[in-house]
Amino acid sequence: MLLFWFLIFIVSLVVLIKSADYFTSCSEKLGLALKIPAFIVGVIIVSVGTSLPELVTSIIAVLKGATDIVAGNIVGSNIANILLIVGLAAVFSRRIELERDLINIDLPLLASFTGLLVVTCFDGKFTLAEGIISLIAFLVYIHYSIVDREREIDELPPKEKVRFSLIFGLTFSLLFLYLGAKFTIESVVKISEITKIGTSAIASTVVALGTSLPELAVSLQAALKKKFEISLGNIIGSNIFNGSFIMGASVLIKPLDIAQDVLLIAIPFLIASTLLMIFSGISKKIHNWEGAIFLLIYIVFVAKLFNLF
Repeated sequence: MLLFWFLIFIVSLVVLIKSADYFTSCSEKLGLALKIPAFIVGVIIVSVGTSLPELVTSIIAVLKGATDIVAGNIVGSNIANILLIVGLAAVFSRRIELERDLINIDLPLLASFTGLLVVTCFDGKFTLAEGIISLIAFLVYIHYSIVDREREIDELPPKEKVRFSLIFGLTFSLLFLYLGAKFTIESVVKISEITKIGTSAIASTVVALGTSLPELAVSLQAALKKKFEISLGNIIGSNIFNGSFIMGASVLIKPLDIAQDVLLIAIPFLIASTLLMIFSGISKKIHNWEGAIFLLIYIVFVAKLFNLF
């Protein structure tokens, strides 16, 4: 029975990720067809698209009453984004070297939104009022991002036509996004019941790792092409979106419970990984040996969460 639900989990996760990728592609083309400025398409559609698996799985988890999965998934994804993805990017590219000074805007924003997530989760509950504050903060961030990008980019979007295939693709991918998320959450609950491992622990590791695959693909590919600002910018934007918008949108349905292992293990690792990201960003360089340390800390996080030591 465990093998059956594990296979269901794997298949559901693949469907979820591929559907999110296809939905993002169709949304981007539709945005350009509707003459939405290219920079807005990039800021909103592309950056949000990589976090779509986390968003859909979180909403489905709340609807099914498994509210503790949400914080586990979000905090686990943000840890994986920094320790695993940035670590792999540094190891495979041998050295991440930035031209843009992240300390002025990007890193303070990451620190602020991570701090907001930690404070709102600290009492073991994530309430409606805290969700509204998080959503307002996210809207301010999006407004700033659009204004900032508008100063940097002055271009017309490429010509696209609104084709029936785009509308069909959006509808088709949304359906499979829902199905993929539904069976991902259902399989997590079943695996938790069979193995006696908490759902939040599974969400913080296996689910978080799976839903972070789009960020992994984008950031690793950008790093290998030496486009390091895109690689790290994707991670920073994703962590901000996860901790503010997804948490805020989920709590509009029902207040969220924060499991003890998330509070006592995952959140301290999130704080530590964010500080590592800030220190690395200040130096504007992440060497391959530093990336290896990031990966080692991620392994320790997973081991600690499953009580392996």
